Amino acid sequence: MKNNTKLIQAVAALAAAFTLAATPVSVSAAKGDIGVDWAKYQGATGKYGINNKFAIIQAGGTQGGTLYDQWTYASQVKAAQTNGLKAHTYLWYGVGGSADIGRQALDYFLPKILTPKGSIIALDYEDGASANMQANTDAILYGMRRIAQAGYTPMYYSYKPYTVAHVDYQRILQEFPNSLWIAAYPDYQIRALPDYGVFPSLPGIALYQFTSMHAAGGLDGNVDLLGITDNGYTKQPATPSTPTVTTPPATSSAASDTDYAQTGVFKPSTTVNIRTGAGTGYASVGSYAPGESVIYDHVYIRGTYVWARYLSYSGRYHYVALGVNGGESYGSRSSGYTSPVSHTYYTVRSGDSFWSIASKYGISMYTLAANNGKSIYSLIYPGESLYIR
Repeated sequence: MKNNTKLIQAVAALAAAFTLAATPVSVSAAKGDIGVDWAKYQGATGKYGINNKFAIIQAGGTQGGTLYDQWTYASQVKAAQTNGLKAHTYLWYGVGGSADIGRQALDYFLPKILTPKGSIIALDYEDGASANMQANTDAILYGMRRIAQAGYTPMYYSYKPYTVAHVDYQRILQEFPNSLWIAAYPDYQIRALPDYGVFPSLPGIALYQFTSMHAAGGLDGNVDLLGITDNGYTKQPATPSTPTVTTPPATSSAASDTDYAQTGVFKPSTTVNIRTGAGTGYASVGSYAPGESVIYDHVYIRGTYVWARYLSYSGRYHYVALGVNGGESYGSRSSGYTSPVSHTYYTVRSGDSFWSIASKYGISMYTLAANNGKSIYSLIYPGESLYIR
């Protein structure tokens, strides 16, 4: 990801004193500022590099319709404000090409945002894209419109290769100019300032994540190229060009929704799709053919269909339709099954690597990384749980 035009000159930000309150005020101009982004791996009070001015903090996210909160969000927002950083928010947006999963996520998280109105809410879209670029982009734009309607600054986060392969970023920029937050790293050495020689050459980049080693042990470092991290503090975002959001239809009826814990084996009599959530609006990631079997651990009734949940080898939950609610069955099932197989997880310790962990369990380090949605070059952190088999 080389920049073939010219180097972008970072502009040093003028320091200004300010007083902290419940909502920070009087924060310095942001263009050229260096900041960090935090998740649970940075602990309850976050982690810092040199002369940081802002922190973008994970509130939680969705992975194929499975919602999760980040337990560190509230304490990290408080720590950032206490230490004079402009606090912003991001969400893991594993929606594939489903705007309905996006709707569920935004319905859940928008009331929980703790950073000021006008501040950034970024959608982290770097995994789980569907094969349909238009659907992926529609789902992202749906989320960004919801964020803008709620009075925040929407941003899209990812890497350039992933974005080019799966997302029509020009559509995003037509509706939300200068809304990209893109990562590209020259190496994995500790780096306090950006190396613009590897700047990702895309238009509309407002934030550049230039390293995952802003401090020893791992920490993402970012530079604000346009002053966007002032939003919510000294200025408000521009009014979006398309303020009306059309909410996608829900995939189920609340009146008929129920679920219950039940283990069993399902043997389809027809080909059934494997989905990332209990509904036809969720992304299809494969299928089961007649004669194959699925060991499930939960059953959901969602409107028209009955769904079974199972834990895939990737460590993520997937879903298959057992049949029509009150109608046709898609196969046979036996309940009360107890699986003789238990899944193995490993908690990362200081000094571990993919190679050392894989060697311990007799598997390939490439398989280990892939099972956890990573590459062998991804960073792992002490306390992180990895799926082994």
